Amino acid sequence: MENVGTPHRMLVVWCPDWPVTAASAAAAHLPGRPVAVVTGNLVVAASALARAEGVRRGMRRREAQGRCPDLVVFPDDPDRDARLFEPVAAAVEELAVGVEIIRPGVVAVPARGPAGYFGGEEAAAERLIDQVAARTGAECQVGVADGLFAAILAAHRGLLVVPGGTPEFLAPLSIRELHRPAEGQDRAELVDLLRRLGIRTLGAFAELGERDVSARFGADAVLAHRLASGREERPPARRRPPPELTVTESLDPPVDRVDAAAFVARALAERLHSGLAAHGLACTRLGIHAATGAGEERERVWRCAEPLTPTGIADRVRWQLDGWLRDTALSAGVTVLRLDPVEVIEGTTLQLDLWRGEGRAEADERAGRAMVHVQGLLGPDGVVTAVLGGGRTPAERVRLVPWGDERTPAADPAAPWPGVLPSPSPATVPTTPLPAAVTDRAGRPVSVTARHELTEPPARVSLDGRPPRPVIAWAGPWSTDDRWWTTPGRRARLQVLLEESEEDTAAALLLTLTDEKWTVEGMYD
Repeated sequence: MENVGTPHRMLVVWCPDWPVTAASAAAAHLPGRPVAVVTGNLVVAASALARAEGVRRGMRRREAQGRCPDLVVFPDDPDRDARLFEPVAAAVEELAVGVEIIRPGVVAVPARGPAGYFGGEEAAAERLIDQVAARTGAECQVGVADGLFAAILAAHRGLLVVPGGTPEFLAPLSIRELHRPAEGQDRAELVDLLRRLGIRTLGAFAELGERDVSARFGADAVLAHRLASGREERPPARRRPPPELTVTESLDPPVDRVDAAAFVARALAERLHSGLAAHGLACTRLGIHAATGAGEERERVWRCAEPLTPTGIADRVRWQLDGWLRDTALSAGVTVLRLDPVEVIEGTTLQLDLWRGEGRAEADERAGRAMVHVQGLLGPDGVVTAVLGGGRTPAERVRLVPWGDERTPAADPAAPWPGVLPSPSPATVPTTPLPAAVTDRAGRPVSVTARHELTEPPARVSLDGRPPRPVIAWAGPWSTDDRWWTTPGRRARLQVLLEESEEDTAAALLLTLTDEKWTVEGMYD
C-alpha cells in the first residue's frame, strides 16, 4: 500500500512574471521597455528588464521610477490576470489531463499521465513548453517533483527533481521559500522568527522534530515543516464531500456578461461555503463546471493552499467565467453553472472562519503570529494562556499553558469538588495573596468558629495595611477541610463589598481565612 505521507508526483507549468505579461497583453504594449505592476503604490511584479534596472517587488512606485525612468507602470488587476491565463490552462489541458490552476501564472497536473504518454518527464516538459508557446505565445518553465510545493519551486528553476530526491532538493533552499503569499501561504512572521533563531534553510527547519515545532511555533508552522521536509502539507484527513454539497444553478436568462457572472458567483459561493460549514468541512480544490444552451461544456479545477473562504470561491468562479466568456471559449451564454468541492478538509483547520467570520479570523490569526513572535523573544514560557479546570479555589482551577501547547486542564472540572467556591468566580486572582484585616464594629478581629460561623458580622476591611473601609454587604463563610493532614488544612472564604474611598473605588473581594490570617484571594469586576 502507498505511504499516505508520500507526496504525489506533480508537474507544474509556470509563466514567469505573469501579471506583467497579462498587463502588457491587455494594453497591447510592445516588448522592449521595462514594465511593473503596482497596487497600493507598491510594486507587486516586474519584468526582467525592470529588475535589471533595480526594480524589486515591494518597492514604492516613486523609488522604482527613480531607478528606472523608462518604467511602464500598469495597475494590478487579478481579474485580468485570470482571464488571460485561461488560454494557457487550455493549452496545457490539450496534452495533459487533471489540470488545476494554482493561481494565474501557475498550473499543475499529475506527472504520471503526460510522462507515460510522451515517454518520460523530460519529453513531457519539452512538449508542454512548445505547446504553450505555440498556442498562446507565452513563455513558461516546467518543474517536476514529489509534491506540489516542491514542484512549484522546481518550476521556478526549470528542474526535474528525480523521484525520491525532493528532500535533498529542498534542503539547501532559503527558508524564505515558505513565504508564498501569491499561493495563499503568508508566513512572513514565521520566516522572520526562524531566521532570527538561526534557521536559514529548509533543510535546517526540516531537521527539527515535528512535535517540537508544534509546541514551539504553533499549528501553521507544522504545515510549513511538512513542506520543508518534502512531505504532504496536510495529513490524509481529506475526503470527498457528500454529493449533495455540490451546488448547481440554472440561469435564465443565460449569463453572457462578466458583471452578471460576478453576481451569480457570489450567490453560489455563499451556498457552497454554508453547506460545507454545516458539515464541518472546508474546500481546498474547487471544480467549476459551465454549460451553454448550444451544448458546450467547460470544466476547470482551482487548487488553493489554504481552505477557500466565500470570497475566495467567488473570486475564482468570477475569474473562470470571465476567461470563458471574454475569450470566446463559450460561444453562447451560460445556462447551467455547477460548483463541485473536489477536495475538502476537516473544518477544524478553518474553525475561526467557519464560526466567527473572516474578519475576526484574520485578526485572531494576526494575534497568533504576534504571540509566536513574542514567544521567540522571551522563550516558550514567556507567553501563556489560561485553561479553566477543576479545583476548590480559583487559583487551583486555572492552569497556565505555554502558547502553542495543548490546552488541557490540570484537573477534571466534572469531578466532585466538595467545598468549591460558588459562582461567579473572581475575575482577578493575585499571584501572591494580599494581606487583609477584617474587624467588627468594635474593631475586634473577625474569625470563624468551629461551627463554621463568623464570630461577628464584618464591618471594616483593611487591605495591605491601608486605612480600613466599611463593608456594604457580605456573604459566607464557606469552610473547607481540604488537606486536613497539613497545617493549615481548614480554610474559610468570605465575599465582601467595600464602600468607595478617595483612593479606591468600590471593590468586591473574595477573602480567605487560613491559620487565623485573612488574605485577598480574588477580586470581582
